[in-house]
Amino acid sequence: MESLTELIEFTNRNVFLTGKAGTGKTTFLNEFVKNTRKKHIIVAPTGIAAMNAGGVTIHSLFSIPSRTFVPTTEYVDPNLAMNINELFPHFKYRKDKLNLFREIELIIIDEVSMLRSDLLDMMDHSLRRVRRNQLPFGGAQLLLIGDLYQLPPVVREDSEKILSKFYETPFFFSAKALQNTSLITVELMKVYRQQDEKFLEILNSVRHADLSELDFDALNSRYDPDFEPDNEHYIHLCSHNRIADHINQKKLSEIEEDSRFYQASVIGQFYETQYPVDEVMELKLGTRIMFIRNDSSPEKKFYNGKLAEVSYLDDNTVKAILDSSGREITLTKEVWENKRYFLDAEKNIATEVLGSFEQYPIRLAWAVTIHKSQGLTFDRVIVDAGRSFASGQVYVALSRCRTLEGIVLKSRIPESAIFKDDRIENFQRITNVDDRLEEILVQEKYDYALHKVQMTVDSTWLKEAVKLWMTTLFTTELSSLEKAARLSHSIEKESERLFKISEKFKRISQQSIKHFIEENLSWTEIEDKCKGAVNFFYKNIAEQILLPLKDFYAETIGIKGLKEYNEETKNLLSDLHEYLEKLKDCTLLDIALFNKENELDTSVKVSKKPTHLITFQLFEEGNTAFDIAEKRNLSLSTVHKHLSKMGVSDL
Repeated sequence: MESLTELIEFTNRNVFLTGKAGTGKTTFLNEFVKNTRKKHIIVAPTGIAAMNAGGVTIHSLFSIPSRTFVPTTEYVDPNLAMNINELFPHFKYRKDKLNLFREIELIIIDEVSMLRSDLLDMMDHSLRRVRRNQLPFGGAQLLLIGDLYQLPPVVREDSEKILSKFYETPFFFSAKALQNTSLITVELMKVYRQQDEKFLEILNSVRHADLSELDFDALNSRYDPDFEPDNEHYIHLCSHNRIADHINQKKLSEIEEDSRFYQASVIGQFYETQYPVDEVMELKLGTRIMFIRNDSSPEKKFYNGKLAEVSYLDDNTVKAILDSSGREITLTKEVWENKRYFLDAEKNIATEVLGSFEQYPIRLAWAVTIHKSQGLTFDRVIVDAGRSFASGQVYVALSRCRTLEGIVLKSRIPESAIFKDDRIENFQRITNVDDRLEEILVQEKYDYALHKVQMTVDSTWLKEAVKLWMTTLFTTELSSLEKAARLSHSIEKESERLFKISEKFKRISQQSIKHFIEENLSWTEIEDKCKGAVNFFYKNIAEQILLPLKDFYAETIGIKGLKEYNEETKNLLSDLHEYLEKLKDCTLLDIALFNKENELDTSVKVSKKPTHLITFQLFEEGNTAFDIAEKRNLSLSTVHKHLSKMGVSDL
């Protein structure tokens, strides 16, 4: 675990963290996000999965439509899917979201078994575009967490036909964005949920569809079609919501007690599709319940999946007796939050609550779907592994239980219900590096540190930004001014020069790390090169681009007819300032690279230049009073007043 944590923290490797049910993937996630220094976000394919992981959905964060995507610019039937050209208009983000995306170092995707390949590619296109970086995912690192042997992505039949023309599988690992990345698989091996070796062997055989090793006799010895639980507390695991709902409502109606109803409190932006439990909860004395999250109080009285029975009800109080201990506890309502990510004043990634849902953290527990049972642990389950079970559901259902003896099968599990996807096996076999974690960490730690400096210094984005600014400039009357022409020529030339130098720095850096590994170059020499690069780019971009542009902006900010140009100039100044701030904060491992003695005032706050000074400047550039009046949309008498104020009287 320690090597895995260091690998994610100190390299830029994309990691797929997997493992059998009960191996501690969620525990690792919780511990890692608590301690990491990387700027990270957590996303998931579904709303419930996102809330459970403490994150947001992929669709909401990236403003991605819920449509099938195909990675081509060729025409596709819009009724079936959208192509790259149709996707790009969805990436018109506000400035605050652009800034957020550009700060992200690590993207954590939970429940990745349900993530489709086309959705991951849409994320990639978004990040490359807004981060102005053509590396996969705009250079951000991925930590993907899940178990491909459990619940697969949902793909409708019509979507599957068109997706299959572009993707080998619907699974995330078939995304085009991952084809040129060094994704590795790390598998957690120790199972904490089950201890019985015989049962673990059965689960392993089911997981890998190893029919020759699977002890069907032992598994189907749990078959009892007429079983009806007496005093023992069993939970039905069902393939569909309607089956689970029917069992729960039937059992609830059989209790000859009065119902009480408990209303959830919904505040702000919290959609019905996100509700983790019923908005109006019906309970009776004797109702079987299951907790669906861990107790947030210091007492830690319950955990996600713990079973209990309602023992007392009134208008404001719900009590229940826990199955495992027989202890009676008073339930308290829990709050689920719908969040969004944003950058705070220190440019750290923070969350803002958009809405909340407050309700008792329980659901009826005579039955639950396989999908909703993922990640839960039970002592006794009743499983109907009929033909309706999808790929991975037999394994999920069986692995929810601690022991084989705790399982009752309402139907035998035939060989036809146990099957595997060779594509999953091949992917994990090719990318698995469990025995090479330490080696990879040693090889890549220094390379990653240097890569971060390269990415900070990289001025590739500047060329495109300057071109866009110049295009806007040439649509205005400013293009005829000699000063504007000189400035645009100078900035364009400087951006080209800096681009070439940053490319050269990349090449030198790559050679340097190679020489360092070969012990032909000291790390101190690499530090010196990086310090030189950071301070060079800071000085030249500040003095040759930002400050002259800022000075010119002070003259144009108040002129009518220049709204679009001034807005584009403001954006460019803001991007330049942000780039220089990153250079100031740049480190190599823990060594600060920027020399504070070189710091300049690069703030983008601009005061409007007095109008008579602008008039006088145009006059000094050779314009007549009539020319100035026409260019500035002023009366001739106003121009004369401006010039006389500056001591010009002979007109």
